[in-house]
Amino acid sequence: MALESQPVNAPGSSVTFINIFEIAAEHLDAFIAQWEQRAALMSAKPGFLDSRLHRARSSETRFQLVNVSHWESREAWEAATADTEFEERTRAAREDLQTPITASPGLYDIAVEFSA
Repeated sequence: MALESQPVNAPGSSVTFINIFEIAAEHLDAFIAQWEQRAALMSAKPGFLDSRLHRARSSETRFQLVNVSHWESREAWEAATADTEFEERTRAAREDLQTPITASPGLYDIAVEFSA
């Protein structure tokens, strides 16, 4: 069954933020601890709905971590990510030479949905 919803990019429609991470398996625990701190900061922002960080079962998987978060609107997500403390923490994570990581963030709308 196809999803009937608001048009894609409709102002005020909910959005899904997905960020996939390429990171060496030996750096996962340190990165996850830092991610939890950033997620706690974001969870207090207006418009935040939920967030889950998924960890690959195999150390051979290209993307070791996948973050899926839901926000009430694009505007809420943009306001939250403009927070100075959040920007500083994400910049520090990207520039940490001891825990090299490649992140691929983006906002997504549902294209097709199925349910039981």
